[in-house]
Order: sequence, then structure tokens, then C-alpha cells
Amino acid sequence: MGTGHLRSTPIVSVAMFVHRKRASALLILSAAILVPLCSLAGCKATLNSGSPTVSPVAGSPIQYVVVVMQENRSFDNLFNGFPGADSVQVGMSLGTPVPLVPISLADPRDLDHSHPGWWQDLDNGKMDGFARSNMNPPTFAYAYVPHDEIQAYWTMAQQYVLGDRMFQSNTGPSFPAHLYMIAGQSGLATEAPDSDYWGCDAPAGTTVPVLGPDGTDLLPGVFPCWDYATAADLLDAKGMSWRYYASASTNPLIVGSAYDAIRHIRYGADWNANVIYPQTQFLTDVQNGHLAEVTWVTPDYLHSDHPGTGSAEGPDWVAAVVNAVGLSKFWNSTAIFITWDDWGGWYDHVLPPTVDAMGPGFRVPVLVVSPYAKQAYISHQEHEASGFIAFIEHNWGLGNLGARDATADDFADCFDYTQKARPFILITTKTTADALIKEKPSGPPDDD
Repeated sequence: MGTGHLRSTPIVSVAMFVHRKRASALLILSAAILVPLCSLAGCKATLNSGSPTVSPVAGSPIQYVVVVMQENRSFDNLFNGFPGADSVQVGMSLGTPVPLVPISLADPRDLDHSHPGWWQDLDNGKMDGFARSNMNPPTFAYAYVPHDEIQAYWTMAQQYVLGDRMFQSNTGPSFPAHLYMIAGQSGLATEAPDSDYWGCDAPAGTTVPVLGPDGTDLLPGVFPCWDYATAADLLDAKGMSWRYYASASTNPLIVGSAYDAIRHIRYGADWNANVIYPQTQFLTDVQNGHLAEVTWVTPDYLHSDHPGTGSAEGPDWVAAVVNAVGLSKFWNSTAIFITWDDWGGWYDHVLPPTVDAMGPGFRVPVLVVSPYAKQAYISHQEHEASGFIAFIEHNWGLGNLGARDATADDFADCFDYTQKARPFILITTKTTADALIKEKPSGPPDDD
């Protein structure tokens, strides 16, 4: 496998720009002008039986890849104090030491994590600008999640691989981060669109800011619908199976899929065949013996780990995904990658490297779960979400998209294919997979 590396040149300065907040209320459009996509019961695509269509490259036992992307947590916030990992208990705020304090995963407050907010947090490379005057206290961002609330995540890290040099791909919120997960680029989008329909389904006049020449948000930006190549196109070209499991809401056009922003996917045959919702359908499909060769899984609102949801159910959701695969016939040939799309405004002490004008951004955690993942291994290799695509490309010899994926590290250090496949050990959860399947959808993740 390839072992491309991120350059370690620090980002040091850029002009600030006032962030335009997107409205929090859902935009309700007349049903007369909407084209329904699928029923709320989920897209009824015909799934294959889980039989691989293309063999992996010689030496690789991985026939299935699952990428799980959660929301808005920095490494220092979620894995603070994890043995052997790089975290701190005291941060810096404008040169003043600030102890990190425990804040519940279910705390109802949210933090600024816009592109301009990122530059403020960075503070010309000092990593001490995370305080916000609108928060009580202003140093609210200097916090970590109590370990007993995220035991499922720590259990996975203790058994498999935890990366402490995983950086979010972009320097801003979730929308561009999810595009990097599927395409290794965001079309230079730096923020979330200014309506609640994110992608080609957005109403006319919707725009998303793009990167300006000085690193600021260039307004008004562009319509959030592009036609660049994605990992799905590489898979389609080889006849390989893929699925993107997304959250849904009471409005059938508000679906939490990054592929909604890719025109030829949204308006092609792949949309109804491979974009599946609600996301809990993944659990049902795997239980029934169905798994695509490549799968992306994103959460709904209450299971997203996003600050402000008032919920601490994210770890149970992720553990349910892992347990479903672990207890299935697919375990011995699967690699599961779990990450968080952006830092969410939480403090992190590690200065990110520079690859290009878009990033990467601050550290986020990454977990690698597989019978071939190294046991209790801390990866100090620099990673970012385009590396998931690189892993897929290298595992099946697919070439690359010519975007960030072409040089991204492919997580090769996290695996040992010479070791015997380790048997799966069930991850303890507070709720069952069946209970999650029966829950009513809580809507798409806040995802900003």
C-alpha cells in the first residue's frame, strides 16, 4: 500500500472574515414543487448478498470497508488522557493556561466551528484562540468528555487502533468535511450552504462560501452542487458494490448524504440504488447478510455526538454498527474506520500540518477496527479523511481521483495482514441494535 505523508509546514496567518450563520429552522417548501425521493421507511434498493465482485490486491484479506463518520469532536475533547496518546489536561487561552474540565457529551451548548472560527482558534499558529465571549464561561471549549460516557469508544481504542494524528480534511464545518470523505475535495467549499437543503436539492439561490484568495470565505459563493469524480465513480467503473447510509427527516428532500452534492450521483441511477436511509437500515442489512464492498455510514441527529443535541447516544450507535459487522459473516474480511468530521470548536493543542490551501484542520480522533488491525496500537502517523479513499483505492488497485486522495496516507501502519484474524469481542452498549432500529428518526445531524 502507498504511504503518502502530509507535509508538516504550519499554517500561520490569514485575514479574518465574519461568518454567516445558517438558519437553524428548517426551510419548508411547498409539496407541489418537491419531487419525493423515497418513502420515510427507507430507499428500497435491492442489496447484493455480500459476495465480493473484485478481489483485493495480493496480500490483502480486506474485502469490505466501512467508513463511519460522526460529528464535531477534537482529539483532546474525546480521548483526553488515553494511555499512550498525545493529549493535554491544560490548554492555553491567549497565552494563559486553562485546565480542561469535564463536560457531558449531552451538554446542550454548541460552539463556533466555522471557517473564520477556525482561524480564530488557530491564532497564527499559537493554538490558543478557542475562548468565546458568547459562551459561559468564555473558556467552555477547554473541555473533555467524561470517560464513562464514551466507554464504547475507549474499548475500541484499547482493543484495536486509535490515531492521535488524524486531522480533519478542511478548516471549517461538516459539509466540506463529508465531501472530502467521498471525493478527497470539497470543490473549495469552506462552510455549510445557507439553506437547510445541502446539495443539488437546494432551492434556487442557495449558496455555499468558497475559499477566497487570502484564505477567507469568498461570498456569496456557489450553488452546492458539483460534478467532480468521487470514490463511487471508481467503484462503479470496476462494477463494485457501494452504499451510503444516511439519516432522514420528515421532509424527504433533507437527507444527510454527501452524495446529494454530486450532480451525476444525485440525478443518476446510483441515487436510488445506493443511497439508503434511514441509517439504521445498515444494522438490518448486515443482520440479514448484506454488506456492500464499500460502505459509508453517517448518523442521525441524536446519535451524532454533535454538541448541542442534548444526547449522549453516539457511542451506542457506533458500537452497534461495529457489533453488527463483528457478529456477522463479514468480520474476518472487513476494515472499519471511525472518525469525527470536524473539531466542533473544542480545544486541541496540536498544530495541524499544511497540505494545501484547504487544510487539513485540527485533530479529530480515528479508530480502526478490524481482525487485522494492530492490537492496542496508537498510530502517530498523520492521517485525514481522504486517506479512507486512498485505502480503498490501494486495496483494490483502483487508481486515484487526482485530488487529496492521491497523496494521502492510506492507514497502512494500522494493519498487520500477517497476523491471524482475531475473533470479535462484543462491545458493551447501554441499548441494543434492535432498539436503535425501532427508534423514530431524529432528523439529519446538525452537520454544520
